[in-house]
Amino acid sequence: MSNLFDDDPRRPTPPRQTPPPRRSRALVITASVLVVGFFALTTSAGFFTDRMWYGAVGFPQVFSTLFWTRAGLFLVFGALMALVVGANMYLAYRLRPVFRPNSPEQTGLDRYREAVDPIRTWLLVGVAVLLGLFAGASASGQWREYLLWRNGTDFGSTDKYFDRDIGFYVFDLPWLHYLVDSVMAFTVVAVLMAALVHYLYGGVRLQTSHDRLSGPAQAQLSVLVGVFVLAKAGDYWLDRFDLVHQSGQLITGVTYTDDHAVLPAKNILMAIAVICAVLFFANVLRRTWLLPSVGLALLALSAILLGMIWPGVVQQFQVAPTEADKEAEYIKANIDATRAAYDLEDVKIDDFTSEVSLATAQLGILSAQASTIPLVDPKLVAETFEQQQQVRAYYSVSPVLDVDRYRIQGEDRALVLGVRELDQSGITEGDRNWLNLHTVYTHGNGVIAAFANQRPEDNSVERGGIQWAEGQQANEDALSNLFPDGYESRVYYGEQSPDYSIVGKVPGGNDVELDLGNTSEDDQDETTTFDGDGGVKVDSLLDQLLYAVKFGDPNFLLSERVNENSKVLYYRQPLERVEKLAPWLTLDEDPYPAVIDGRIKWILDGYTTTDRYPLSQKESFDEMTDDSLDDGSQFGTLPTDEINYMRNAVKATVDAYDGSVNLYAWDESDPILKAWRGAFPGTVQDREDIPDSLMDHLRYPEDLFKVQRYQFARYHVTEAHDFYTGNDRWEVPQDPEVRGSYQPPYRMFLEQPGESRSSFALTSVFVPRGKNNLASFVSVDSDATSDSYGEMQVLQLPNEQTPGPGLIANEMTTSENVRTELLAFQSGGSKPIYGNLLTLPIEDGLMYVQPVYAIRELSDASFPELEFVIVSYGDQVGIGTTMTEALADVLGVDPDISTAGSDGGSDGGGNGGQPTGDVAAQIRELLDRAQVAFDEADAALADRDPVTYAEKVEEARALVERAVGLAEQSRQPASPAPGG
Repeated sequence: MSNLFDDDPRRPTPPRQTPPPRRSRALVITASVLVVGFFALTTSAGFFTDRMWYGAVGFPQVFSTLFWTRAGLFLVFGALMALVVGANMYLAYRLRPVFRPNSPEQTGLDRYREAVDPIRTWLLVGVAVLLGLFAGASASGQWREYLLWRNGTDFGSTDKYFDRDIGFYVFDLPWLHYLVDSVMAFTVVAVLMAALVHYLYGGVRLQTSHDRLSGPAQAQLSVLVGVFVLAKAGDYWLDRFDLVHQSGQLITGVTYTDDHAVLPAKNILMAIAVICAVLFFANVLRRTWLLPSVGLALLALSAILLGMIWPGVVQQFQVAPTEADKEAEYIKANIDATRAAYDLEDVKIDDFTSEVSLATAQLGILSAQASTIPLVDPKLVAETFEQQQQVRAYYSVSPVLDVDRYRIQGEDRALVLGVRELDQSGITEGDRNWLNLHTVYTHGNGVIAAFANQRPEDNSVERGGIQWAEGQQANEDALSNLFPDGYESRVYYGEQSPDYSIVGKVPGGNDVELDLGNTSEDDQDETTTFDGDGGVKVDSLLDQLLYAVKFGDPNFLLSERVNENSKVLYYRQPLERVEKLAPWLTLDEDPYPAVIDGRIKWILDGYTTTDRYPLSQKESFDEMTDDSLDDGSQFGTLPTDEINYMRNAVKATVDAYDGSVNLYAWDESDPILKAWRGAFPGTVQDREDIPDSLMDHLRYPEDLFKVQRYQFARYHVTEAHDFYTGNDRWEVPQDPEVRGSYQPPYRMFLEQPGESRSSFALTSVFVPRGKNNLASFVSVDSDATSDSYGEMQVLQLPNEQTPGPGLIANEMTTSENVRTELLAFQSGGSKPIYGNLLTLPIEDGLMYVQPVYAIRELSDASFPELEFVIVSYGDQVGIGTTMTEALADVLGVDPDISTAGSDGGSDGGGNGGQPTGDVAAQIRELLDRAQVAFDEADAALADRDPVTYAEKVEEARALVERAVGLAEQSRQPASPAPGG
């Protein structure tokens, strides 16, 4: 290999070197083998364990696609860099001058040539390979851009200025940019290395007054610089298209200055760069640097004048004086593109006037409409769930619980629920050894749930405190009763699961994994053994060695608990698990559990996002989704967190027991999803494959709603002039209980004004920018089984005197009756904690509801307990231990008399045993709902759907029973009002 270059006849024979001692050589070889072996083992351990994990989960194609794509990009671009650099270094050596003039400069270089010549071949190969490694590593990180380019499709719409399909900007442009940037990088490195070789061997002489470059050196460097400048011309051509998604001070996208100054400048600079490249190529023959130097200087000067100074002049003197008029066309294009990119084009806006007449309001009607309001605050009751349902110190629930709906006794009920997960920090210090942490304490157990509206399982009468739907007591089994054989309660995969656990008992041995199960009389936990399909087998010595290296734990090789039946469970958090299998998704930060078909499933929403949608407003994803519940643990796929397009493309599930993952296409029309399905075929199932039982628990995702509400606060304005002035801009209000954070959206059953049915909705409000009054109420249908799923409705309040959440919170805390009630309560040593401040339309007005929790200040074992409900309706504020009591306080009536048969304005007397006023209205409403259910049952029977038929009949029966019970209650003699 050393004969690759011709020997230099002028090079003197190097002196004979004494070989190193044989012992030293052996030590060096041994150390080298050990180092190489160590790196080879760690690298192969990571590779083979990942391969086994993807295969065990059932997604081997994801691993193979990622590996071969990254490896291919690494090899191709690494080889190109090595070839370009190596070839130019070799060519520079071959083109070295045969004779060099004698000069101090050349004399000084002789010793470097003498040092380099014996190893010049190895040096060339080493430099080329090293630079190739850097280039390959950089290219392998571009796998997303490459796969999108290979599998991209058309969006079906074009941008306004270049008339190119949006897919060009999303799929093609990033990859084209990388190709051009790579050519420029290759040529820059090649120029530097070739110039260095020419200088070392006399082709470049810096200390002479003339002929500083030899003819061959000048020709080679001219070609390389010409290629670079030509690539720069291509870069200018691509930069033109970047104008449609670049961020500006006013909007994202093309502005007047971009259209009339920057875009023409790019075209001119591109032409100058082409001419400059031609001059460099011509310099191969002309051998003069005059024309190329002039061209290069012209390019640099033009870049300054046309690219920087001229756009500033146009902006300052032509646009700024009449900016609103100049930018109107471009603002309108930005508005239209932003509403399309964030799916805001079909938002329904209705005027709504909050006109409440407390004199005619009836408690029964208000109580019925408010009966589904969630009073159990998911943010505050986690500690309550743990204290009352934790059972063991090493079980825990998420700090912020989730809200879901279940059909219980024929009615849809909102539940606040959490998974009883394993929390190894609760294990006593003396028991925290390797066996216990990785083979005994392996999983959590069961779901804890409470009815969100403070009503029991039959949804009858409100009761104080939390009403449990699923817990450890015998009567806390509303969820378990939905499944004839109960549900699989063991939770090996969850948000708090440990890094890894080893499961599978020794053949013929006993179970060793602690399980809550049904505790025995001596209060000892049961034991169990994982027997699911998940996990990676570690039944061979090689597998055990690989995982010992992966986790840095020799116990995989030493412990008898790792045997022929063993599996290792890892990547156990739902977010982490789905992110590994679908690394192209941006995941919602809030996976939520649901009990489906007798299994606990984690449900996740996956988004396709980009920051290259033409003309759409670009914003920080973290900023748009920030609220008082956000913890910042986002799984993203973009190099920055700015996006200007978002779709809920995928619904994912993770089985809490065996870890199996299913990805379902949700927005099948999304072009980005289509591209990724083409890149990873077979990983995402069709939407029609979603089971009905899962569909019942799918909902509108929170992060998408938060992004949409953030953008809609500004982009509900569709006229360019009004948008520019900003006089009708909204904003998300601050959370009254968490200073400096936005108020989060809330899930609840909601009946929109003018509609008879209620829907499971995700809601929020807007206030005018910089003000505290209410601007609008926004909700989106969150029921995936509904035909109106995803429809967003905004109730806009023309009256600016309607108070917003901040003002209402202040009114509640300063209300005389609230202060009196809480002061008496606080005197007993309890501290009030205010929960979510909910806003919802009721009758002809807006109602605000806030639960109040209490915690004893002097007790370490205290936990928040739901004690009061505060309601603001009309211009009155009421407080009570239940919603009905608080509404009665607002109306100034006795809750027992009003709900027993008198209307809200009576003195509590009866009327011959007939249901009157609001009670009669409640009965009519229940019977109307029952009739609707019967009609739906008949339709289901006609469609030969016996399951839906049975559900609707059961729902109708329950409604009729409630109506009958209410009628019978109204005929009973009413109790006299206190003091009446």
